[in-house]
Amino acid sequence: MPHDFMPGLAGVPAATSSISDVDGQRGILEYRGIRIEELCTHSSYLETAYLLLFGHLPAQAEFQQWTSDVTRHRRIKFRIIDLLKCLPEQGHPMDALQAAVAALGMFYPGRNVKDIENNYWSAVRLVAKLPTIVAAWARLRHGDAPIPPRDELGFSENFFYMLTESVSHPLWADIFDDCLILHAEHTMNASTFTGLVTASTLADPYTVVASSIGALKGPLHGGANEEVVVMLKDIRTPDHAQSFVEDALNNKKKLMGFGHRVYKVKDPRATVLQGLCQRLFKECGSSPLYQVALEVERAAGTLLNGKGIYPNVDFYSGIIYDKMGIDRDLFTPLFAMARVSGWLAHWLEQLRENKLFRPDQIYSGEHNRPYLPLEQR
Repeated sequence: MPHDFMPGLAGVPAATSSISDVDGQRGILEYRGIRIEELCTHSSYLETAYLLLFGHLPAQAEFQQWTSDVTRHRRIKFRIIDLLKCLPEQGHPMDALQAAVAALGMFYPGRNVKDIENNYWSAVRLVAKLPTIVAAWARLRHGDAPIPPRDELGFSENFFYMLTESVSHPLWADIFDDCLILHAEHTMNASTFTGLVTASTLADPYTVVASSIGALKGPLHGGANEEVVVMLKDIRTPDHAQSFVEDALNNKKKLMGFGHRVYKVKDPRATVLQGLCQRLFKECGSSPLYQVALEVERAAGTLLNGKGIYPNVDFYSGIIYDKMGIDRDLFTPLFAMARVSGWLAHWLEQLRENKLFRPDQIYSGEHNRPYLPLEQR
């Protein structure tokens, strides 16, 4: 039977979904029909997570209950801490996060994914505990004790507290919360698809999220924001940007933070993130990386004119995290902290009419090869 081969499944629909939508020609991203600019202006990460997971903005009582449930489940078992202590401190934080999330499933069995109440609490735990795991690992690898969460602090403010043992500038928590909103969901991307393949086997949600974390780690997906900061530091000063971009394009090197499989205009998340950069720098002083980034974007815009290659979500996010003093290899775990709500929303949606993923292949090997005995090879 003949097949059309689409490398990377480009353009092949794998599901129907009402969670998010992208208009790549006009640069629009919506969560449940609400544009991300609206959510960043008016919402919070926890409210946006509720919207993604349950399909509607919560009423006041619903939001209070959701916030309370997440807050009460921020703590992690001491054996998860022990697990993190056993991992090599030079290992990548994404590997530590994946191991810890997979282990969560042993403490909170969720194998019956048809149990609606258990699924709710699984979602609560994963949204609540990922920041605690990331912050704990960030401290443990430097020989410092983990800082337990404080219930009176908001979601983003509490993360900075667990990371630094101090209450951050209020603007930092506000901007960081917007960053989490922007990274929370993005249709059928590689990590979401990976999670759905795992979920289609009716695996528990901790295994689903652990598999998504593995896909997110790659530099062509969530790891790209780390590479952007490396690139900007390599360029060093704005006056080197033009020659760097020219050299990259002439030698067919990837310009990190540019281009997207869907967007043919500037990624709307990059536009919002650029505005967040300006807010942060106005209050806390500018970053030399931002000045380099502006010049890289200008040079690329001139040299790539008409090719539909513009900054994506990774281009400015790392600059914000770098200014906040967050280690570069933590950038992708921050992405996972945000995206877990999107992964879980797709998991819950798929469970309604689950079908095991079983793609076909096009065989390109030989047929009817004889077996040669070992002495004749």
